[in-house]
Amino acid sequence: MKTDSAKPVAVVAMSGGLDSCVTAAIAAQDYEPALLHVNYGQRTEARELKAFNDIADFYGVKRRLVISLDALKAIGHSSLTDFQMPVSEANLESTEVPASYVPFRNAHMLATAASWGEVLGAKAIFIGAVEEDSSGYPDCRAAFYRAFEAAIEEGTKPETHMRIITPVITLNKAAIVKEGLRLGAPLHLSWSCYQSEDKACGVCDSCALRLRGFRQAGVEDPIPYAIRPNY
Repeated sequence: MKTDSAKPVAVVAMSGGLDSCVTAAIAAQDYEPALLHVNYGQRTEARELKAFNDIADFYGVKRRLVISLDALKAIGHSSLTDFQMPVSEANLESTEVPASYVPFRNAHMLATAASWGEVLGAKAIFIGAVEEDSSGYPDCRAAFYRAFEAAIEEGTKPETHMRIITPVITLNKAAIVKEGLRLGAPLHLSWSCYQSEDKACGVCDSCALRLRGFRQAGVEDPIPYAIRPNY
């Protein structure tokens, strides 16, 4: 898919995972995407960055911003950034905040996206948050994004107006997979595993949600796994 410079600009926060890959594909339909990636000392930082660049290359995106939020690793209290904490095995029925939660991470990303978007004259910020994850991650809820959009409106120049668009927030993983396939998104380039960079572990929450989504969508996940449980 070629981007169109005549379209309005949107900053797309893209980790390189399944949800952000499909979100980028959705954004590219109506906007000129400027892709933002955040390194924060996570276990799979290098692999996520590769996925980000591979997807950006696929779409021919020139505007890319990669930033480091080292404070999130220094703050810790997440199994993604504190390597002394084990990554929990998947429990898709749990309603507790999981050990992988990075405290208020999405707010940091949105603040950076708003700063960059104001410079670019962007009209929107896209982020691939999913409420299916919200029982564990409080910053994946629609109410959070409504509140942050209001904060951006209050805290930027009078001529700056950016919507926060969360196009997959009400979808489950199976629907996200189907939407990605419909749009021709490069799902084979995405990476979701919390703890492995060569083959996805297959047992963390992120792998479990992804594998279940592909199974329910009736297609095989194209990325390599160490094991593929039938979630």
